[in-house]
Amino acid sequence: MAALKKALFILVLGVTAAAAAEFPARKAGLWILSVKSPAGRTVSMQECVDAKTDAALQSMSGGMAQRACSKRDIQRSGNTITIDSVCTIAGRTRTARAVITGSFDSAYTMVITSQGEGAPPTSTTMTAKWTGPCAAGQKPGDVIMGNGFKMNIFEMQKGTGRPAVPVPPSR
Repeated sequence: MAALKKALFILVLGVTAAAAAEFPARKAGLWILSVKSPAGRTVSMQECVDAKTDAALQSMSGGMAQRACSKRDIQRSGNTITIDSVCTIAGRTRTARAVITGSFDSAYTMVITSQGEGAPPTSTTMTAKWTGPCAAGQKPGDVIMGNGFKMNIFEMQKGTGRPAVPVPPSR
């Protein structure tokens, strides 16, 4: 099961990183993301972003995806981006299709379907909604998980970030 989770994570990175040049930058401010896994579990998080944050997130995921994914075909039609990928994780090949609809200024949905060797087909849905400026005390790069743990991607990149810390419930 851990290998499947890792494979899904890399596929998500692969399809999103594949379109880094194709994605419009998200509107600066606070985004609420919700990811529904193939098992039906939902993980929510808040991301405080600006142009630098989006570029950093795409850069982080891009290297891993380039090593694991041999194909990334991107098509655009109106407000829909479709990305077809083929990635090899732990020696097994999986294909994925991501369909992203909506606006990077207000709200978008990404549905990723994948299938591959020795694993059942899966579907993951991510929804993202812009809610306004980042909250007081938040800075670009802050990610607050649904369980209250907070991290900053820039501090983690530098290796100076402390382990995630709980955020007081009054978010």
